[in-house]
Amino acid sequence: MKSLYAFVVAVVAVVSPLVLASSTARRARATHAAPVRTYADCQRKTWRPLQGCPPGTLFVSQNSSRVSFTTIQSAIDSLPHDNSSQVILVAPGTYTEQLNVTRPRPLTLLGMSDAPSQGKAYADVTSDTDHRNEVQVVWAAGNTDNTGKLVDNAITSVLTVAPTWNASLTGTGPTGFAVPADTPFGSADFRAYNIDFRNTYALEAAGPALALTVGYANAGFYACGFYSYQDTVYVGKLGNAFFYDSVVAGQVDFLYGFGTAWVERSTLALRNCGGGITAWKGTNTTFTNKYGVYVASSRVIAANDTIAAEIAGQCALGRPWNAQHRSIFLNTYLDASIKPEGYIEWGDTDPRYGNTTFMAVYDDNGPGYDVEAMKAGNVTIVLDSEVVEPYRSPAGVFITPEGATGNVLWIDGEALASKGI
Repeated sequence: MKSLYAFVVAVVAVVSPLVLASSTARRARATHAAPVRTYADCQRKTWRPLQGCPPGTLFVSQNSSRVSFTTIQSAIDSLPHDNSSQVILVAPGTYTEQLNVTRPRPLTLLGMSDAPSQGKAYADVTSDTDHRNEVQVVWAAGNTDNTGKLVDNAITSVLTVAPTWNASLTGTGPTGFAVPADTPFGSADFRAYNIDFRNTYALEAAGPALALTVGYANAGFYACGFYSYQDTVYVGKLGNAFFYDSVVAGQVDFLYGFGTAWVERSTLALRNCGGGITAWKGTNTTFTNKYGVYVASSRVIAANDTIAAEIAGQCALGRPWNAQHRSIFLNTYLDASIKPEGYIEWGDTDPRYGNTTFMAVYDDNGPGYDVEAMKAGNVTIVLDSEVVEPYRSPAGVFITPEGATGNVLWIDGEALASKGI
């Protein structure tokens, strides 16, 4: 009996750490997405492009004799400014251009890829998140002109989805640029699949360098990548942005804005630490709004193993761009890069923090989720199931310009129907 007991103890001693490690891995990987297959037949790489695509789909390629367009923007510019729905298929390649979408009706950009049909998720990465779709849109721009004078952040964006130049501007001051009241709403339903957008202005945070701007528009991104260092993604006024199975990489305030962003089953890649991951400005309205950024069932991880060792315990979940900042990390894996206290104030002499600031977490996991330290810091709000309930789904937070809730018809139905949404 003693020998049997000793054997059992020995087995438990060996197996328990393995079980624990496996359990931790499962929790870290529980956020992984199934790829959206809505356009999988159209996106497949075949010798007959456009096979399986919706009728009228345009084809962009840099090296095919069968195309009318060698740049993505030229294809966008050819579209009628009317109520029709349009689709553009983009062949593999690196496209060095800025993209500007102003048309009000649905437009879908498809990157050619076999990944959707093969069931391969894009955000399914654990360390080095500088990985690539086969379609790359690249631009290098910071917020200074050729004389060194500061210009609006909007001029730097790789992709802009907004009806007018004014609707894309960030502006300055506590309320940002005053978009004219008669500005029309832009795209009711813009979508992009399996495309990376990279602002290569610098190899570290050197001022705003946007990969994406969404203002006065609805935009959904599926298996896309957004790569920069500072202010990677900007969701402007009346902007609604949905990210599924995507990667957003940055260093300083790389999810920022005024509108509403929902990040689902995606990866936020920390290229270094500075400011916070999120920085939001709340806006007063005559109706109840939920403008803010929501990171759900996702992962926040160091961009690679080298940087992970350098930034351990140093990265903030966010900081308030104004005192009405709203953001929540829900059911999300936080790696050891995250500060124990979670969120921080804007700065030592300019905290921008008050009783309207809502910087929160709910039921997260991982080594960066320290509930007691977050509570003790008196900045991060640790939510319970009752308080978080109004924020648990895209339908609960996305609203129309007039304030009506449940504004989700522009989101791909496969992503919306996935478990947990």
